[in-house]
Amino acid sequence: MTTYGSFPGTRPRRLRTTPAMRRMVAETRLHPADLILPAFVREGVSEPVPIAAMPGVVQHTRDSLKKAAAEAVAAGVSGIMLFGVPEEEKKDALGTPGTDPDGILQVAIRDVRAEVGDDLLVMSDLCLDETTDHGHCGVLDEQGRVDNDATLERYAEMAQVQADAGAHVVGPSGMMDGQIGVVRDALDQIGREDVAILAYTAKYASAFYGPFREAVASSLKGDRKTYQQDPANVRESMRELALDLEEGADMVMVKPAGPYLDILARVADAVDVPVAAYQISGEYSMIEAAAEKGWIDRDRAILETLTGIKRAGARNILTYWATEVAQKLG
Repeated sequence: MTTYGSFPGTRPRRLRTTPAMRRMVAETRLHPADLILPAFVREGVSEPVPIAAMPGVVQHTRDSLKKAAAEAVAAGVSGIMLFGVPEEEKKDALGTPGTDPDGILQVAIRDVRAEVGDDLLVMSDLCLDETTDHGHCGVLDEQGRVDNDATLERYAEMAQVQADAGAHVVGPSGMMDGQIGVVRDALDQIGREDVAILAYTAKYASAFYGPFREAVASSLKGDRKTYQQDPANVRESMRELALDLEEGADMVMVKPAGPYLDILARVADAVDVPVAAYQISGEYSMIEAAAEKGWIDRDRAILETLTGIKRAGARNILTYWATEVAQKLG
């Protein structure tokens, strides 16, 4: 008599026999609405500028950004996270383009809102690194250190101009202590209780940001280890999570995604707000480079990594493949 519950009566391979069977029993499913497209817009260019370290990704013109936003809507993508790249001569120690209503990021927010309205969540990076001549995410003190509290004042101003420009969601990404509470207060002071905050809760001082520095024409000298998290730490992320929620975060995020799936899973298990993860530039570039060499199957690798990120607990994923993947899923 065959005994079920062990081999040979039980054969898990029965549930892997055909594509239809595997599709039916899949425990994790990607959907276009899971995806958010990060996009760069550069001031003063007449044609999109390819990013050498990120094949297939460009610094958009205002017009090409609007086209990319419309394509994302058509594919079913949920949101677009905008990063503005000002002209080099406009950068200064305070990151003035970040609070100028006519700064490139604010102009881009208005452009995209005019193009897609509420059909796509327009999300804005709330940080100074793209706009400062020193490339850090905050204001520097006399010793050249990032001044946390002086930076918070700048973030409050940025939140208000981004909301005025039409952002549905702001993403404070500088990892300053107290940034979520300050941004929430700044938005509420101008009657923008409707603008949501996506907190970069666990943002690690990662080696995988390299291509992004080219994408935003970063002027960074040194590193960001005094404000971004140590890759060795887990409990520190959970402390940051508790603080962000207490200060009013509507959504939380882990960045990078792939090297920190354990952190993502811990965060997802601990909260009842949406959890996002950012598949960052280095993760993108490694797959593209290996695929170009013929070492891996590009399409399978993309879907496998995104499925792994969702399986670990991400409700939403920021990925440079968002529109491409959404089109294929659709």
